[in-house]
Amino acid sequence: MTAVETLVFESKQELVSTAAARFVDLVTRAQAERGDASIVLTGGSNGIALLSALAADSGTFDWSRVDVYWGDDRFVPADDSERNSGQAREALLDKVPVDPSRVFPMAPSDGPFGDDIEAAAADYAAILAGRSSDGVAPHFDLHLLGMGGEGHINSLFPHTPATAETEKSVVAVEDSPKPPPRRITLTLPVVNRSRNVWFLVAGGDKAEAVAAAHRGADPADWPCAGARGTDETMWFLDEDAASQIK
Repeated sequence: MTAVETLVFESKQELVSTAAARFVDLVTRAQAERGDASIVLTGGSNGIALLSALAADSGTFDWSRVDVYWGDDRFVPADDSERNSGQAREALLDKVPVDPSRVFPMAPSDGPFGDDIEAAAADYAAILAGRSSDGVAPHFDLHLLGMGGEGHINSLFPHTPATAETEKSVVAVEDSPKPPPRRITLTLPVVNRSRNVWFLVAGGDKAEAVAAAHRGADPADWPCAGARGTDETMWFLDEDAASQIK
């Protein structure tokens, strides 16, 4: 059983600033131990706020030795404002000295695979396999997660084939309950290869899902309950999100 730590903050600002400081520490330690670090970014208001905080003060680690992936993205044109990768570039990646060859966005709908979302998902699975030691996916140093009120993480929603997937590392989602409907997402088996999984969650509308995950609910009902790091799982919560934890 890996360690689980839950931190509760009075404000979203305090949540984000603490997560940013811990991010710097984690990446610094990963580079000291292994030479490089690998991170999986998320969208959402808290995820992007964290990236903006990191852009303001990225600490002492070397961004050129960081591999950057995404947990999911919307299968829309590259310049669509809903793209997680575009939001991440605007908030952080265009402001720090990352190595462009080590940044791995998911293909957009006007990319090399056109409208073929299955081919785009298979391509991302091949990228992960090629960057791994076992032909599956990297053991990411950090996987960042936001969460919906119904407990979805990445584009893994309750009672969907994507959430139930046990073999594929990346799948296409054609009918997301939350628009836009077409998305590409990492699956739970790949999320759970990560050394550290961090949840960034604020708001009372997330409290039921947070509580479900903490009591070990069925991931089919609450996908957030199925995500955990091999070393540690951390919950960064504001008081409203934490209000139903017993």
